[in-house]
Amino acid sequence: MRNKPRLRDPNERGKDFNEVSMGYSPEQAKEEASRCIQCKNPQCVKGCPVNIDIPAFIKQIVGGDPRAALSKIKEKNNLPAVCGRVCPQEDQCEKMCILGKKGEPIAIGYLERFASDHGNVPAPTTANNAGSVPIVGTIHELSLQNNLDKTRIAVVGAGPAGLTCAADLARAGYSVTLFESLHGPGGVLSYGIPEFRLPKKIVHDEVEYIKSLGVDIRYNTIIGGTFTIKELFAQGYKAVFLGSGAGLPKFMNIPGENLGGVYSANEFLTRVNLLKAYLFPEYMTPVRIGRKVAVIGGGNVAMDSARSALRLGAEKVTIVYRRSKDEMPARIEEADNALEEGIEFRILTSPVKILGDAKGRVTSMECIKMELGEKDSSGRRSFIPLKGSEYILETDTVIMAIGQSPNPLIGNSCSELKREKWGGVIADPETGQTSIPGVFAGGDIVTGAATVISAMGAGKKAAEAIDRYIKGL
Repeated sequence: MRNKPRLRDPNERGKDFNEVSMGYSPEQAKEEASRCIQCKNPQCVKGCPVNIDIPAFIKQIVGGDPRAALSKIKEKNNLPAVCGRVCPQEDQCEKMCILGKKGEPIAIGYLERFASDHGNVPAPTTANNAGSVPIVGTIHELSLQNNLDKTRIAVVGAGPAGLTCAADLARAGYSVTLFESLHGPGGVLSYGIPEFRLPKKIVHDEVEYIKSLGVDIRYNTIIGGTFTIKELFAQGYKAVFLGSGAGLPKFMNIPGENLGGVYSANEFLTRVNLLKAYLFPEYMTPVRIGRKVAVIGGGNVAMDSARSALRLGAEKVTIVYRRSKDEMPARIEEADNALEEGIEFRILTSPVKILGDAKGRVTSMECIKMELGEKDSSGRRSFIPLKGSEYILETDTVIMAIGQSPNPLIGNSCSELKREKWGGVIADPETGQTSIPGVFAGGDIVTGAATVISAMGAGKKAAEAIDRYIKGL
């Protein structure tokens, strides 16, 4: 039987921002790892966007050596403590586990977190950094054949895609400068995911590891503003990777979205996480939360927003989602955690308009009930409004968590960079090559808002492609 991680009591955890999951104990980890049958043709590896040798690191945990397990993970994954907490393993590596065909798959994500929390592996040896753990991997083996110390690569965005690409290129011996528009690293890991799901010390430690590989991070630098792509090449960079994510919020364009008390999830979570509103008054950056909060959407961002609002003192938090719970894109465990903490789900419901008072502040929201139709292009069942089912939901705060798109700043400053109509940069799915020679892109700036690990996979592919491009292969 699959081991479940230890969770804090919902009545306690709903009142603070401390981490909800306590992970595996050493005994639990060893017991869970012992369930792995060490397949000769492990399908779980094929389900991992960064191709971690999963059976190998699990075998090290069985042997009681989390340090060796983490070393094995870091051959492919530069952010294991992050991935062990927020990756949707149930839809990737665990979905491919042979044990899941007739029972429960190995808890690969929890084991990755255990190895990360208990391994403490130092930085590996690179051309820029002397360490004690050897590097393996195609890009490193290729690049060691040449002296690439002075070949400069620019990486844009210190989120999962950019950090991964920068780390892999630094491991290969390139001189990497990572440009970040904000005052700190992590991208969505820092501004989007709350402390109770991903402690910021974890992000800090992972970034410090990447910096130890020789990556130079420059903050408060906006590409498309401070510098253009052309100016980066003029400064001597031989290639550019765009990994700036999807930080432009979407709205429903319904009446009342401009009322006071309506937030985009991006603004709300940035205020809570990056600006430390959850630590007010230690940090003088509060965020206003009403008594009754409605969060529109059914993804992880919606769950993060709702659970943050609860912890900030809202008396009642309601998630409003137009499809059923089965169609929710949020991870099952995150939705279950929200329900345990007392958050109400109003499924098959969509807002029609937001209502306000004479002072321009939210007082309520008119909603309409839905029914499910046939599957649409997303693979989920479509939704059909039920005439005459409108009703009023009392709320004084509304948080729109219905998706994000890439910020248009980079594209608007570079007409040669081809983009989709919705704003995403057009890039080769295998290499990340864009319409401009030497400019590569990956992660949410290409796909729109997706998962941390998919962005990391794109960053890893782009690093390989950049290495080949520099060498003329």
